[in-house]
Amino acid sequence: MSDLVGLVTLDAVVAAAVIVVSALCVFCSYRVIRGPTNPDRVVALDAIATNVVAIAVLFAIQTDRGLFITVSLVLAIIGFIATVAVAKFVTEGEVIE
Repeated sequence: MSDLVGLVTLDAVVAAAVIVVSALCVFCSYRVIRGPTNPDRVVALDAIATNVVAIAVLFAIQTDRGLFITVSLVLAIIGFIATVAVAKFVTEGEVIE
């Protein structure tokens, strides 16, 4: 019986976390659109990428599938490379010299 209660509690916590992280993505997208400077927009995009990785991990926990952990790792790598490229473009005006 306690395993069932723990499983239901975990499902409820993961569902609540997905809702919170999704709301954070909406707030970050507002900063991307209305950001006063380009570095603000870059930071907001990086936060969105991090939130998408968190959503993928939470979905992996919820569905008990390890494939989404691999997807989240790939998304994290792509998000990091994109953030570095955009930051270099914003500061120097070009990505590849």
